[in-house]
Order: sequence, then structure tokens, then C-alpha cells
Amino acid sequence: MIQGTVKNVVPRPYGAVVLGALFPLVCPGCGAPGAPLCPRCAEHLHPPRPAPPPAGVDAWGAAFAYEGVARELVARVKYRNVRAVVPWLAVAMVTAFDRLDAAPAVVTWAPTSRERRRRRGFDPAELLARSVARRLATRCVGLLDRLPGPPQTGLAADARRRGPRFVTRRHLPGLASVLVIDDVATTGATLAAAADALRGAGAIRVVALTAARTPPPF
Repeated sequence: MIQGTVKNVVPRPYGAVVLGALFPLVCPGCGAPGAPLCPRCAEHLHPPRPAPPPAGVDAWGAAFAYEGVARELVARVKYRNVRAVVPWLAVAMVTAFDRLDAAPAVVTWAPTSRERRRRRGFDPAELLARSVARRLATRCVGLLDRLPGPPQTGLAADARRRGPRFVTRRHLPGLASVLVIDDVATTGATLAAAADALRGAGAIRVVALTAARTPPPF
């Protein structure tokens, strides 16, 4: 596992270097060029306040509270496909995961619907999941499909709590532990729905990890 904090660990894989030359990154806090977030603005990031895990989730963690520059960092991945931000967020997520003291057998993600994936051309939760799994040296497998329905973004809290619906792609008899990745948790309903589907297919333990979490009250 990777240890450290997001303030002193900024991965720069070759692909990110090439993309940075073509489309220079600027810090969302101050506009400084060259990295997803400058060290000075990173000082203003905060972990989320403690909150009980959603139903069916044994433990959950998040790198940041979903506010300030953290919102913009996640938005760059979620809506604008700025992939150079993904490894940076993954490092922070692994640091948050280390505090959970969990050992997943497999990493998966809470997918967007097939329609939205076709429209966007990517799934932000999958990008994060694969990057996190590489740093945990754990296999990443797509275990869930999301059934048609409205996106959670923009829904009122009551509607969010009803959550999306997921089905598993295969039976998972006796799978010891699954780590489910998503970009943002608000009410936790998406993670609860994912956990319900995974447990119904045979998973014994479900742990959730997100890049950010909305500060309570939800």
C-alpha cells in the first residue's frame, strides 16, 4: 500500500506527463500551473466528518469533504474527463483506505448507467477504481450493472435515499471482501444499493471508499 498524505505524494506517470504538455493542468484553487492541486491549496483540503456507514456497508472512507477545491477536483474527473487528476485522487483515497484496516479480495465500482457511460465515453468511478486497485496491488473487476433510472446528481435528499438499482454480473459465493469505489457519497444510498446487490450475490463483507463525501447533515 502507499503511505503518506496528498500534500507530499503527487504521482506523475508517463501518460500524465504527455497530457500535461498538451493540456496544462492548473490548480483549481489559485490557478497555478503544473499539478492537479498546488501544495498551498492542498493545505485547505479537509477529511470528511465521521458518519455511520450506509446500510449493508461494513466500513467506509473518503479522502476529502466535498467542499471547496475538493468539489472542483472531483468535477474535473466526473464531468470533464481530466484523467491526470485520477492518480492524484487515488493516492489520497488509498491513504483514507489504510485507516479502515481492511483487506479486500477484489475492487469494484458503483457504475453509472450504460446510457450515461455511452454519452460521456467513460465512467469516473471505474477510472478511480482501477487506479486505486493498482496502488493496492489488488485486482479490479466490474461486478455490477446499474439499471436504468435518473442520475443521483440534482435529486432532492428523499429521492437520493431511494437510491439507484444494481444487479451483479455473476454470483460471488463466499467472496470474502469487496471494496466498492465511487466518486462522491451524499446520502450513501448508491453505496447501500451496491452493497445490497453484492451481498445478495454472495459477498460476505463490503467496504466502500469515495474520493469525497458530502458533509452531514445529508
